[in-house]
Amino acid sequence: MRYLTAGESHGPQLTVIIEGLPSQMPLSKEKIDEQLARRQKGYGRGRRMQIEQDQVQILSGVRFGKTTGAPVTLVIENRDWTHWKKVMGVHPIPEEAEKRRISRPRPGHADLNGAIKYNHRDLRDVLERSSARETAARVAVGAVALQLLEFCKIQVVGHVVQIGEIEAERILDLSCEEIKRRSEASPVRSVDKNVEQPMMDLIDQAKKEGDSLGGVVEVLVEGVPVGLGSHVQWDRKLDGRIAQAMVSINAFKGVEFGIGFEAARLPGSKVHDEIEWSEERGFYRRTNRLGGFEGGMTTGEPIVVRGVMKPIPTLYKPLMSVEIDTKEPFAASIERSDSCAVPAASVVAEHVVAWEIAQAMLEKFPADTADEWIEQVNRYRERTRLF
Repeated sequence: MRYLTAGESHGPQLTVIIEGLPSQMPLSKEKIDEQLARRQKGYGRGRRMQIEQDQVQILSGVRFGKTTGAPVTLVIENRDWTHWKKVMGVHPIPEEAEKRRISRPRPGHADLNGAIKYNHRDLRDVLERSSARETAARVAVGAVALQLLEFCKIQVVGHVVQIGEIEAERILDLSCEEIKRRSEASPVRSVDKNVEQPMMDLIDQAKKEGDSLGGVVEVLVEGVPVGLGSHVQWDRKLDGRIAQAMVSINAFKGVEFGIGFEAARLPGSKVHDEIEWSEERGFYRRTNRLGGFEGGMTTGEPIVVRGVMKPIPTLYKPLMSVEIDTKEPFAASIERSDSCAVPAASVVAEHVVAWEIAQAMLEKFPADTADEWIEQVNRYRERTRLF
């Protein structure tokens, strides 16, 4: 199973093609739209979210509400396109292109690197594609994956654990259902109600000062069977693939599983998870410090993965840069932006993880139809329980 996305931030639309879904799988447009709406929420979001009301069009691969086995095409319209036709159109309008040309790269963005790599003298040719607007397409992809995972009772949920220096209290015994309930009710997508207002106050302060904030998000996955991924080749280790997916989200700079970097300070006796067995559960771990992975494979315990998002680099108090034509110092160009996108990023992280889990499930249990697929999953779960 694989996908490709296409489209620019101010182009007419974002397009996704997904290949490899089994046939006869119910696929709901409404469920995809629901996830797209979640991505647009969150305290600290900018004016773009007031313009776009993301909804998906399913253009192929689905008939009468079920997949056919053919590639699925999804389209998300950019409503702001109406204001950008002359600037972003396929056919050149030289006076418009020159008038809106960007030659001042913003620190922290892809602007300068992309311009040098692809030999662009207008930085808009880079920033339009590198924009986080593309994450709407990735959420749509993840929303399809979530519907696939519903078949085998795998749940995926994301939430915010830190914004700036304010960190939520860790509550270890919450189920995915309870985390979802609490985070959906929170403007900052935190399960700790005590930090909501301090986080919002900090976001307001950053916005007032023309600055931005980053943070940490966490994704949990419950119901994953033992043995997804593999130890036999580096690129088949599922935790490695999830880590790559997380870092590929715009502005993400670090990933950890379970206790993560804390493991560096602890002895092995306080890091590794002891193994137990019962007739009801089969083999299981007494703790889950390693976040559901050993040797690149799932242990059957919940997957716990966190990602670090840096502050958004587009600042209303711009940093200094250098003009690419004159090589003179200038204050970097300002594009419309958010003061904090960490709550929205937790939704994006949730969906990129969902895709990796769904892909690993189809690799482990290849099938042409959804019924064949779930039969394989159920047989495997019973076998591993009796191992």
